[in-house]
Amino acid sequence: MDDGAAAAALTQAAKDKLRQTVAKIEKLEEEKREVGGQIKDVYQEAKSMGYDTKALRAVVRLRKMDRQEREEAEAILDTYLLALGEI
Repeated sequence: MDDGAAAAALTQAAKDKLRQTVAKIEKLEEEKREVGGQIKDVYQEAKSMGYDTKALRAVVRLRKMDRQEREEAEAILDTYLLALGEI
């Protein structure tokens, strides 16, 4: 079945549902861009107040992890740094 035949085989209800799904995804993508811009603005504001944005990003990333996951990541990092003679 070629692409034209596949599109023709879709019922009107299926086509409408597909359009709704695509529209929903596009709306969410736009919202994601807007939120991303807002987050960027907050980091800029934090930087202007003298905060280290790299440290803030690290804190946010670490706070997303549960305690065990964070402890495992820290242990691996310490192991690597020790192996490299950095600590």
